Amino acid sequence: MTMTNAERNRQELETVLKTNLTSGLTEVQVTQRQDDGRNVLQEEKPPTLIQKIWRHLSDVASLVLLFAVALSTYLAVAADGGWTKTIVIGSILVINVLIGMYQEHSAEKSLAALKKMNVHEVTVMRDGQQQVIDAADLVVGDVVILSGGNQIPADGRLVEATDLRIDEAILTGESEPVKKTAEPVAEAAEIGDRVNEAFSGTGVTQGTGQMVVTAIGMNTAIGSIAGMLNRTKTRTTPLQKRLNQLSSRLTAVAVVGGIIITILGLFFQGDTLTDALMIGVSLAVAAVPETLPIIVTISLSHGVGAMAKQHAIMRRVDAVETIGGVNVIASDKTGTLTQNQMTVTQVWSVFDSEPTTVGNGPLQEQTKTLMQLMGLATNATREKVNDEWVEIGDSTELAIVRWLAAEGLTRADFERDALRVAEDPFNSTKKTMATLHQLPDGRALLIVKGAIDRLPLKQSASEQAKMNQIHDRFAHNALRVLAVGYKYFDTMPNTPIEDLQHDLIFAGLIGMIDPPRETAIAAVAQAAEAGIRTVMITGDHLETAKAIAKQIGILRAGDQVITGAALRELTDQQLTEQIEAISVYARVSPEDKIRIVKAWQQQGATVAMTGDGVNDAPALKAADVGVAMGITGTEVSKNASDMILTDDNFETIVAAVSTGRAVYQNILKAVEFLIGVNFAQIFLMIFAVGIGWGAPLIAEQLLLINVLADGIPGFYLSREPAEVRNMKRPPISRKTSIFADGLGQRVAVRTTTFIILTLGVYSLGRFGLANNDPAVGMTMLFFTLALGSMIDIYPIKQRSPLSWQGIRRNPALNAGVLLAASFVACTAIFPWLRDAFQLTALPAINWLVILIAIFIPSCVLEINKRVKLIKVKSPMVLDEE
Repeated sequence: MTMTNAERNRQELETVLKTNLTSGLTEVQVTQRQDDGRNVLQEEKPPTLIQKIWRHLSDVASLVLLFAVALSTYLAVAADGGWTKTIVIGSILVINVLIGMYQEHSAEKSLAALKKMNVHEVTVMRDGQQQVIDAADLVVGDVVILSGGNQIPADGRLVEATDLRIDEAILTGESEPVKKTAEPVAEAAEIGDRVNEAFSGTGVTQGTGQMVVTAIGMNTAIGSIAGMLNRTKTRTTPLQKRLNQLSSRLTAVAVVGGIIITILGLFFQGDTLTDALMIGVSLAVAAVPETLPIIVTISLSHGVGAMAKQHAIMRRVDAVETIGGVNVIASDKTGTLTQNQMTVTQVWSVFDSEPTTVGNGPLQEQTKTLMQLMGLATNATREKVNDEWVEIGDSTELAIVRWLAAEGLTRADFERDALRVAEDPFNSTKKTMATLHQLPDGRALLIVKGAIDRLPLKQSASEQAKMNQIHDRFAHNALRVLAVGYKYFDTMPNTPIEDLQHDLIFAGLIGMIDPPRETAIAAVAQAAEAGIRTVMITGDHLETAKAIAKQIGILRAGDQVITGAALRELTDQQLTEQIEAISVYARVSPEDKIRIVKAWQQQGATVAMTGDGVNDAPALKAADVGVAMGITGTEVSKNASDMILTDDNFETIVAAVSTGRAVYQNILKAVEFLIGVNFAQIFLMIFAVGIGWGAPLIAEQLLLINVLADGIPGFYLSREPAEVRNMKRPPISRKTSIFADGLGQRVAVRTTTFIILTLGVYSLGRFGLANNDPAVGMTMLFFTLALGSMIDIYPIKQRSPLSWQGIRRNPALNAGVLLAASFVACTAIFPWLRDAFQLTALPAINWLVILIAIFIPSCVLEINKRVKLIKVKSPMVLDEE
C-alpha cells in the first residue's frame, strides 16, 4: 500500500529523531538524552560589585581624584596637613561613584525576562502514556500535547494540528495568530513562513495539536536570541566618549603642570618635598571639574522627567543625551507607524463601476447590502463595558465590525432578520467561512466569505475579469482583500452546509489595511527636517511595507526596498556600502535587524531602533538607543531597551529627540561654565609658582570655588529651556569633538580672560594695595574668581544675545546663583570661616576693585558672542528679534 505524505512525514521524523510519535520516548531514551543538557536558557555571568565599582573609578577624572585623595591622606598623616582635603575630595569621589552605580540600577534584565517565559509544566507522551513534567526536563524527540492557552515549551515539528493557531508575535512582530498545519511544507527561512513548526515561547490561541521536540534550551529560536543578547554589548554613548576625552586633556595639562611645579618648587624655589606635594594636590583639585559628573547626571535626570511627561520612559539615564544625537530611526511598522488596527478602507460592490473609499460621501444601497452580507458572516464582537470598547475576535473580522459601527450598524441589527442556523468555520485549507441564515419569508440565505480564488462563484468571463482587475488593484495597494458571495434557497435545505457552497452569486470585495497614524506622517517629516533618516524594519510582507512607507513619507523616489532573504545574500561590507540607499526592510529576522543596526553604525550613525517582540531584543540592545513599546511590547523587549514608549507612538520618539538635544546643549553649557575656570586655575597656579609668587590659592579655596561657587549655579543649567531652532539643525555626529561648534573658542576666550584678570587682581592686591602681603592678594583673587565665575553663567546659559527676559527665564538658576553668592559672602563676613580658608579682612578700596572685576568676564563673553553672531549672521539672532 502506498503511504500518504502525512504517513511518510511521520516515518521520517521518527527515523531522524529516533522516537515514536504514537507512544513517545521510553524512560531509558529520556535518561540517555538528558546528558545533552536541560531545556533552559543560559545567562551571561554578571559583573561583581567590585568590578562595577572599579569600572566607575577607572575613568581619567576619577583616577586624578584618587591620586589627590592618596596624596592629601599622606600629607595629613606624615606632615600634619589636615584632613579637610581628604574628606572633601573623597566625598566627591564617593558621590560620583554612587551616581554611576545608580545609573546602572536597572541593569540588564532581558535574559531574566526570557527565562520567565519558560513554561514550568508540560504534557508529554512517554512510554505510551500522557505525563505532566517540568518543561526543563524536555528532551529532543519528546511528543508534546498542545491545546488552547498553552505556551510552547520548546521548538518542534507538528505531527497533528486541528484548527491550530499560534501567536508568534514575540518572534515575528506580527500580531495575527498563524494558522498551523501538520502537512510537510517547503523549506522556509523565515519563522513566519514555517507553518508546520512551533517555537518556544509562543502561545496557542486556539485549536489542538501535537508536536515532536526538535530543539531545546539555547538551540531553540528564542535561545538563539538569548545568545545574541549575551554577545551583544552596549556601545559607549557619545557623551561618555567626549567627557572621557575632556578628562584626558585636563589630566594631561595637570600632569605636565604638576611636573613643572614640582621641578620649580624643589630646584628653583627651594621648597620642601611636603610643600611641593601640597601644591601638587592643589593643582589636581584645580584640574578636575568635581561637580561636572553630578551636573551631567542632574541634567540627564531632568531630561528623564521631561520625557516621562511626553510618554517616554528612559531606562538608562545616559540614553537621554544619546537620543538627542540620533540621526537614524529604524522603526517597526505595526503599532508604531500604524494604528495596529485593521481597517476597511476600500469597498467595491458588483453593481459599482469603481471602488469607493470608506467614509467618503453617503452610504450607497449596494454598499449597505455588501455590509450586511459581510456582517452576517462574521463572529467578532464589539461591546462597550464600563465606558470602554471591548473587542473580541480575529483582526480581519474586527475590521468589518468597526466598519459597521462607523455607519451606525451592528451585526445584531442584521441578525434580527436573518437568524444564523448553521456555520462552516474558517480554516487555512479552504480559506473561506460560510453561514446559513433563516429569513422571515421562509427562505434561507447562504453567505460565503474568504479568499477570492476559493469562492465557488457562478460568473461570466467578463464579470470574472472585472472582479480580478479590482482585486489586483487592491492587492497592488497592499490591501488585504476579502470577497463575499451568497445564494438563496426557497426553503431551508436539509443538506449539510459544506455541500451547499457552489454556484454562488458574487456580491463584492472589501480592502483592509492597518493604516498609518496621522501623527506618524507629521513626525517623520519633522524628523527629516531635523536631519534624521527614518527607515522601516518589519516582519510584514514587502508590498504592504512599501505601501505604508510611501504613505508615511519614509519611502522616497530612488530609495530601495529589500527582503530579509535578499539581505542575507549581501556580505556585511556590501550591506554597509548600500545601507544609505535602503529605506524599507521586510520579512526580516532578529539577525537581520542587528546587521542593519551595525551597518548604520559602521557609517558613523547614531541609531535608534524600535521594537516590541522578543525577536527585536538583540537589535534593541545593539542600537545606540533601543526603543520598546510600552503597550504592545514584551517584557523582554522592554528590558533590552533604553527607552519605553507608553503610547507606542512614533511622534513620541521625535519629541524625545528634541528633549535630548536640549539636554545635550545644557550639558555643553555646563562644560563651558566649569572648564573655562578650571583651565584658568591650572595656568594661574603654574604661572604664579613659576615666577616665584608661590601658590596663589590653596586646595580648600579651589574646592569651595569648584564645588559651591560654580557647582550650585551649574546644577540649574539643566533647567534651561531649549534653544531656538533646536530641531532645525542636523544631529551632532559621534565623531564631533566636545569643543566643536565654537565651544573651544568660547572656552579659550573665557580662560584667557580669567587668567589675565586674576593675575592682575592678585598682583594689584598683593603689591599695589598692600605691602607684598600674599594674604591680601589671595583674598582678592579668591573673591574675584568665585563671584566672577558665578555671574558669567548668564552669558553662557543662552547662545542668543543676553536679555532681561532671558535672565528671568530660569528662576531656579537665579536662586542658585543667590545661594552660592551667600555661601561665598559668609567667608568674608564670619571671621572663623575666613581663618578656615586662610583669607583676610579687606578695606573698602579692595572691595571696590573686586566689585568692578567680577563683571569683566561677563562683559567679555557677551561681546564675543555678539561679534560671532554678527559674523555668521546666526538664525538665532533673527529668531530672538
